[in-house]
Amino acid sequence: MNRAILIGLGMVWMLTGVYIFARPMNFYEVTPGLKLMGPFNMHFISDVGLAFLASGGALTWGASTTTRNIAIAGITWPFLHALFHIQIWGHRGFPFDGIFAFDFALVITPAFLALALTTTLKEQSTCS
Repeated sequence: MNRAILIGLGMVWMLTGVYIFARPMNFYEVTPGLKLMGPFNMHFISDVGLAFLASGGALTWGASTTTRNIAIAGITWPFLHALFHIQIWGHRGFPFDGIFAFDFALVITPAFLALALTTTLKEQSTCS
């Protein structure tokens, strides 16, 4: 079950990356709080899309093959991204608003869940 959840998260992160990379202005327009970070920056937003795509791919691959090191590589960026969002929340004075709800549901919780589940992956034995 844990592997299926990790594969699902990886696929969601890959799809998120494709969406961000393919529709950067739409992503900027609809993501709560993003405009508070500054004006639209095509390069930065495309980088974020590619980071999601790469992380999701590594997580999906690692969970599919039960290769914990690859799965951990896949969760590294989303986890650090979640920590950054917690820091931003703190700088905003810890308001429980729509931006926090969005971040908590779609950035923070999935990253911490992926970290917890990745630690439970059992490496497949290569010995016969």
